[in-house]
Amino acid sequence: MAQVRVARPTDRLDDVVRFYEQGLGLRKLAEFHDHAGYDGVMLGLPGTDYHLEFTSHVDGSPGTAPSSENLLVLYFDDEEQMSRAVDRLSGFGVAAVALDNPYWGANGGTAFPDPDGWIVVLMPRPVF
Repeated sequence: MAQVRVARPTDRLDDVVRFYEQGLGLRKLAEFHDHAGYDGVMLGLPGTDYHLEFTSHVDGSPGTAPSSENLLVLYFDDEEQMSRAVDRLSGFGVAAVALDNPYWGANGGTAFPDPDGWIVVLMPRPVF
């Protein structure tokens, strides 16, 4: 494999992009408009081969966030970088949520729901 992209639909594309781009600090890598009724945005870290893609269709998007155990985990280089992201999200009015699995909190993690209710866990340092 040469690249990984995780894609999911949303009916709140602008809100979701703001959360991940302005709140979490991911970069907008590409976007498209009206491709067979779809708009989309790819976000990630420049120079990496891991991306998130969010799409919206003119007829609406199916589904909701599946459960509190479906997590996107983002690792920061240090606690200070993570703290800045936590502050930005808090400034947007996003409140941290408790997680069922105690591992994350015991290792310094903080979790936030994105605008669609998907849980994003912020971790203060990479694991490997």
